[in-house]
Amino acid sequence: MNDIGMTRREVLRRIGGGFGGLGLASVFADAGFLRGSAPAASSPLAPKSPHFTPRAKRVIFLFMNGGPSHIDTFDPKPGLTRLQGQPLPMSFRTGSARGNNSPLMDTPFRTARFGQSGIEMTELYPEVGARIDDVCVIRSMYTDNPNHEPGLLLMNSGNMQPIRPSMGSWLTYALGTDNQNLPGFVVLCPGKPVVGPQLWSNSFLPGIFQGTHINNRNIDPRSIIRDVNNRYLSPTAQRNQLDLLQEMNQSHLEARAGDEHLEARIASLEMAYRMQGEAQEAFDISRESSATRGLYGSGEFANACLVARRLAQRGVRMTQIYYGNGQPWDDHGDIQNHRNHARASDKPIAALLRDLKNLGMLEDTLVIWGGEFGRTPMSQGSRGRDHHHLGFTMWLAGGGVKGGHIHGATDEFGYAAVTDRVHVHDLHATILHLLGLDHERLTYRYSGRDFRLTDVHGQVVRGIMA
Repeated sequence: MNDIGMTRREVLRRIGGGFGGLGLASVFADAGFLRGSAPAASSPLAPKSPHFTPRAKRVIFLFMNGGPSHIDTFDPKPGLTRLQGQPLPMSFRTGSARGNNSPLMDTPFRTARFGQSGIEMTELYPEVGARIDDVCVIRSMYTDNPNHEPGLLLMNSGNMQPIRPSMGSWLTYALGTDNQNLPGFVVLCPGKPVVGPQLWSNSFLPGIFQGTHINNRNIDPRSIIRDVNNRYLSPTAQRNQLDLLQEMNQSHLEARAGDEHLEARIASLEMAYRMQGEAQEAFDISRESSATRGLYGSGEFANACLVARRLAQRGVRMTQIYYGNGQPWDDHGDIQNHRNHARASDKPIAALLRDLKNLGMLEDTLVIWGGEFGRTPMSQGSRGRDHHHLGFTMWLAGGGVKGGHIHGATDEFGYAAVTDRVHVHDLHATILHLLGLDHERLTYRYSGRDFRLTDVHGQVVRGIMA
């Protein structure tokens, strides 16, 4: 026996024996453990200092699954009109494309200049076009592979093989999160994309940094996170149970100092309890005014954008929204389908940018739009476009980037990035920099060497910074 009347062994024996009809709270009371919260391990999600003063505090990544065509959205090419139906000139072809004689295909969408900055884009995103003066368009992206799985992995985790932590996991590992009652990294995806949870995996980082996947097909705050409510115990009884478990876990941890995986496990138990209140409130978009909900529109992507703003307000470090699962933007058969995808995403994205700006949050919230690669300037079949990795577009807004700015360029047909080229590793290095992190210093030792999001690559793109 100890000074509180019952050994932990006796408590565990009675727990294992079913308590003889007693409830958990009764056993805890007999043991004398109901004296308030037990000392908890230092939370691995506690806010941490960046390497230097950040421009952004949080990230919202609007991921367009399947590879949207840059030519048909934010990088229209008059040269395609001139050579419509002809093969791409040999002087513009590289590598395996030298033998590709598919005809060039002009965009079927009208183009116009938007904003005071006069950025030219197609008609597909008119409402985003109205906010284009807050947007920095990177027209010179390129990546390493034109296939979905490696492209998705590289864009999300910095490596084409499914063995590395995702960007959101790196961010929460480095910076923690401001709200200890919510996950630091939330993923809103209706179902699973092709590569699935590997896109938000913690990999070899402690498990607490894995993205929390929310299926946003139907955002019901009562069921959005499975088992968030305890159907068997009152909040008081849960708190008493958790206090005992945390005290025992703390003793276990003290005997295994420096075990980050154990610390993460202990922290996850405490978070699960705290989430019962705040998570449901955060995902309850019915609390928003009808005017605000009208700005975003309806549908799963619109609801996800509104939830992302609510999570940003509540201190979540990174929210990633996947537009659909599978590859909805993968329009091999008819590029006109892009109109449907843009129609479903234009209004919510514009509302998110407007809402963040009106709330004074855009200046320290980095919003990212893009997919795993772009699409060819040549047609596939008669009206579609194939995957393309040598030149494509992404854009960033807020978080310290230049608004109303175009960075880099593809050639006159949109085939390859030729000016101020930006690799995916460069983009990752830049995102980390905007959040106050040196991508070369953000490392984690695993399997005998230091790993980082950018591996041994990456240059910060300073030309996009305000």
